[in-house]
Amino acid sequence: MGTFFSETGWLCLTVTAVLGAVILCKLKKNHRQEGRKMVCLAGLWGGACLLSLSLFWGLILFSLSCFLMYAYFSGQEFLPVDQKAVLITGLWAVVNNAGILGFPIDGELIPMTQYKRCMAVNFFGAVEVTKAFLPLLRKSKGRLVNISSMAGGVPMEKMAAYSSTKAALTMFSAVMRKELSKWGVKVSVIQPGSFQTNIAGTSDLWDKLEKNILDDLTPNLQEDYGQDYILKQRSFLKFMSNSSEPDVSPVLLDVQHAISAKSPYAFYTPGKMSFLWLCFASFSPTVLFDYFSKSSHSFTRGMPRALSKANWKNEAM
Repeated sequence: MGTFFSETGWLCLTVTAVLGAVILCKLKKNHRQEGRKMVCLAGLWGGACLLSLSLFWGLILFSLSCFLMYAYFSGQEFLPVDQKAVLITGLWAVVNNAGILGFPIDGELIPMTQYKRCMAVNFFGAVEVTKAFLPLLRKSKGRLVNISSMAGGVPMEKMAAYSSTKAALTMFSAVMRKELSKWGVKVSVIQPGSFQTNIAGTSDLWDKLEKNILDDLTPNLQEDYGQDYILKQRSFLKFMSNSSEPDVSPVLLDVQHAISAKSPYAFYTPGKMSFLWLCFASFSPTVLFDYFSKSSHSFTRGMPRALSKANWKNEAM
């Protein structure tokens, strides 16, 4: 029995060493995935130790994990890019990246013109480009990459117009992924977190949008919310600037992977905490999500004038 275990153990160890060497070679060609895969391998090996498995079963588990990682890496190699074109909007591959933010304010106060403008740019623009290039994509068995936003899957206050259009784009991409798979076209959607871009617009633009909102409001809404509350919403811009990541390379690496990898992902979530927020919004109880999202966004603490008056009266009584 000891001899059998010894021979089997050495065989597993040899297989592990060979597969591990091959994986390390592939890791050098795939820097983006290096940390994630090493953590995965270490986790499997650590799990075997925690479960107090014997050396034999520990080696079996580790050898199996190495084989699975090898099979996974084989699909993550980049395809050759000779004589292939990529169209980035804002034909082998099409990347839809057009978008506008709109004024960050309560959804009830956003004029319908702003909703329509966000929908026209963030959603219908991507649909138009997609339909225009689908014949070429089907012919070349190419790639379609739509850049949505984390806000399309995570309910965020002040972002009603932007978030709803990005949610539409995310669902459109998911449906197109299924429908175009029969043609060999791969569709990916990228849902980045907050990065520093020019989407927020200039101060002059905010002045104009702010004036349009104030001019568009009914007397009742102006009375209930108050001009001070509306003007205070500009603090959201400061919050966005302070919390946004200046380095956009994670987004660019995901775009590169989506258009170049043999087996691209259906969804990408570049940016700090973006994947966790999407999971949290999808799987946590609503009351728990609402509590933590309000706690983490101090800029939402301002109260409309009507509610402030009501609170003051209740405290006075």
